[in-house]
Amino acid sequence: MRKIVFPLWIAALIGLDQLVKWWTVETIALHEVKPFLPNIMSLTYLRNYGAAYSILQNQQWLFTIVTIVVMAGLVWYFIKHINGSFFTLFSLSLMIAGGLGNFIDRLRLGYVVDMFHLDFINFPVFNVADICLTIGVGILFICLMKEEKNGSKS
Repeated sequence: MRKIVFPLWIAALIGLDQLVKWWTVETIALHEVKPFLPNIMSLTYLRNYGAAYSILQNQQWLFTIVTIVVMAGLVWYFIKHINGSFFTLFSLSLMIAGGLGNFIDRLRLGYVVDMFHLDFINFPVFNVADICLTIGVGILFICLMKEEKNGSKS
């Protein structure tokens, strides 16, 4: 069952990411800011040619190599632990979906479409794939710390 549900979950998250990016490009002009949740979040369409915080601008070859290596590692770890912890698989599926969502943009467009801007803090504009990656890494960190504490490596 896990071999079906988690890949479907990954595909759904990638689809959601791409749908939100498509909607953003179709309805918001580049660099335009639209209020969304007053004083919390606004929507804006930005093109990110770099990584987090726009570092390493225009290094697409580097992002391609790193993404392929990291995705291969995540998929290998996912397959190896398919019968393991639900939360580990959940976190890995979030990370795979997030990585592939942004990778699709880089291959197709040469940049990543970002749209969510937090109004209450100076934070980089981000997208659904970034949310998946961040939550996935956080959950995996907790899972690994719990395993370390319990001494139960799988």
